[in-house]
Amino acid sequence: MIRVGVLGAGGRMGQAVIAAVAADPRLRLSGAIERAGHPAVGTKLGGGLTICSNPGPLAHASDVLVDFTTPDALAATLDAVCDGRTALVVGTTGLGPAHHKAIDRAAKSVAILQAANTSLGVTLLLRLVEQAAAALGPDWDIEIAELHHRDKVDAPSGTALALGAAAAAGRGIKAPTGNLDRNGKRGRGDIGFASLRGGSAAGDHVVLFAGDGERLELGHRAESRDIFARGACAAAAWLGGRSPGRYAMADVLG
Repeated sequence: MIRVGVLGAGGRMGQAVIAAVAADPRLRLSGAIERAGHPAVGTKLGGGLTICSNPGPLAHASDVLVDFTTPDALAATLDAVCDGRTALVVGTTGLGPAHHKAIDRAAKSVAILQAANTSLGVTLLLRLVEQAAAALGPDWDIEIAELHHRDKVDAPSGTALALGAAAAAGRGIKAPTGNLDRNGKRGRGDIGFASLRGGSAAGDHVVLFAGDGERLELGHRAESRDIFARGACAAAAWLGGRSPGRYAMADVLG
C-alpha cells in the first residue's frame, strides 16, 4: 500500500484528495500539510493524524506527496521531497518557466508527475486535440474557451494552456505565449484563448477548430473536483516506486 501525504489540506482540492485517498484501496493517508497560520493547521484527520505546516517530516513518512497549493509553495515542497527521496504529484496551476526549471532539477533525484489537470478525461482530450490539429492543418483557426469558478486567479487556465500546447505540437509549431487572453482580430490559423469566470464551475474547456464553412468542437466538462482528486490518486498509485524523472498524466494512461 502506497503512503500518500496531501499538501494544501485546507483547500477544496486538498480536502477532495484526502477523501479520494481514503476511498482508494491502493493508498493510505500518511498525513497532510497546510501553510503556517492557516486555520486548518492542528485539525485532526483521524487515525492519529493531524494537519501540520512542515512538509519535511511528511515527505520522510510518505511514498508520494500530492500538491495542490500555490506556485510560491513549490520550492519548499521540492526541497522536502528531494531530502526525503519521495515522489511528487504536482497539480498546482499558474506555474511559470522558473517553476518548471525547478521541477526539472528535482526530477533528477525523485519521480515527479506534473499536470495542469489530473482528470483522465482531459488527459485523453489533450491527445485528441493534438491529433486533430495535425490532421486539419493551419487553415483551421483554433480557439480555446474555458470557464472556472469566480475565485480562480490564473487566466487562461493551466488546462487551456496545455490544450494550446497540444494543438501547437500537432502543427509542429511553438506553443503560444504572451498576452493570450485577449479579444479582437486573429490571424489566419491562430491559436486563441478566452477565459470566463463565475459561479462555482469546476472547469469547462472547449477547443474549437474553425474552418471555412464548418467547425469541429472537442471539449471536457468537469462536474465536480472529485474527478481531479481521483486522477491525482491514480497518478500517486502509478508514481510510487518509479525511478527519478519527470512524468505526465499520459504516462498513467499508458
